[in-house]
Amino acid sequence: MDKLIKLLHEGNYSCVIKNKEISTFTQRGITDLYDLLNTDPAFLRGAQIADKVIGKAAAVLMVLGRVQEVYTDIISEPALVLLRRANIKLDCMQVVPRIQNRDRTGWCPLETLCYEENSLEILYSIIHDFVERMRNNL
Repeated sequence: MDKLIKLLHEGNYSCVIKNKEISTFTQRGITDLYDLLNTDPAFLRGAQIADKVIGKAAAVLMVLGRVQEVYTDIISEPALVLLRRANIKLDCMQVVPRIQNRDRTGWCPLETLCYEENSLEILYSIIHDFVERMRNNL
């Protein structure tokens, strides 16, 4: 895991994942995890992930992907609870109540949408709709 964390910070990646091989990712937010879960779920199964920020939506995708171990610089309390319930090994630097939005003027919109829901199926649907709306607005 130390190698992944070092690579995450030195390469300024958004996410580094190891499952047999190490892959680096640079898209913003949860997009890389979402795409992997939908196009190559076997890559996430049993993987180790180093990520800079993990909110509830990212945690949902990690649980659904059956990730084994996670490191993050910052994690929200709801994400922490979700990963612990799923028995995913976790190491983090800082726990915050919620993830802030990019300009730090409020909460991350996806964190807010997912905050009160507990069903993984419904949470995935919320994430899917959010990502698709985001992609259609580009």
